[in-house]
Amino acid sequence: MRRGATATTHHLSSLLAALTVALAACQPSPGEPPGPPPTPRMAYQLQGYPDGELDALTEAPHDVAVIDLARDGRQGYFTTDEITRLRDSDKTVLAYFEIGSIEDFRPEFDHIRTRQTDLLLGDVPSWPGEHFVRYWDQRWWQDTVRPRLDRAMETGFDGVYLDTLIAYEQIDLSGLPHHSRQSLRQAMADLVMRIAEHAHTQNPEFLVFPQNAPELREVDGYVDAIDGIGMEDLFFLDTDRPCVQDYCTENLDHVRALRDAGKTVLAVDYAVDPDNVAEACRRYREEGFGGTVTTVDLDTVAPPCPTHP
Repeated sequence: MRRGATATTHHLSSLLAALTVALAACQPSPGEPPGPPPTPRMAYQLQGYPDGELDALTEAPHDVAVIDLARDGRQGYFTTDEITRLRDSDKTVLAYFEIGSIEDFRPEFDHIRTRQTDLLLGDVPSWPGEHFVRYWDQRWWQDTVRPRLDRAMETGFDGVYLDTLIAYEQIDLSGLPHHSRQSLRQAMADLVMRIAEHAHTQNPEFLVFPQNAPELREVDGYVDAIDGIGMEDLFFLDTDRPCVQDYCTENLDHVRALRDAGKTVLAVDYAVDPDNVAEACRRYREEGFGGTVTTVDLDTVAPPCPTHP
């Protein structure tokens, strides 16, 4: 798939340090009224790394880089030296992986398919070769999620960027007689909180950014466990379609509440029309969100939003 003091105050030190240059550059001249605070410029690239390297991202002017845990999405993992060089370019680096589904090209898939078949549920709509999983099962944590999390920490990533939380809304309940939509919602929040607890036990500064499902903020303990949120399709659906449905308003309200709770928002909108790109960037500045306006394939580094109109 497209690819708090438990609170954020001390967990976000790495991200804030990465923004020091941007903050200094945006200081007003004497007598000039202060403008809105600068927001993180996000690069979001999950494939298409030139020659399998991170040089283009390292040279890019962004503050935050979200990349796949593996350079090829499979078993060719990035090295500690590569992640260190990327971090040394004044970037906070987050490792992307999914926690509510699995693609058939991931290294864990063959083991699950042959030895833990019951973990696999229905196909993810519109994403051939991707399957929902019983993400509440201990085996999913033990054999897939925790090893991915441990690898991200051992390799030197600043944090993780967790996808397919919306599985709790999309999994077919007909084959799960002992579950309800509410129980699946709680189980997803529990998994994110478990990830945060495991990571923060080893490194209190490690960042946890779930993507989408901002309504999980209503689950007790969830907001304190996370450092921010990645949020797709706040203003434009892929591609270049204004997000005007009722759920768009609901999502924005939840994201604003997370922002007001001190969480960093990394918005992701899919647009290529210059007017739409400019509009999304304007909304980010207006709302105090970081983010990127990019393409669905997530195979390139989109130019950063300007920090000023």
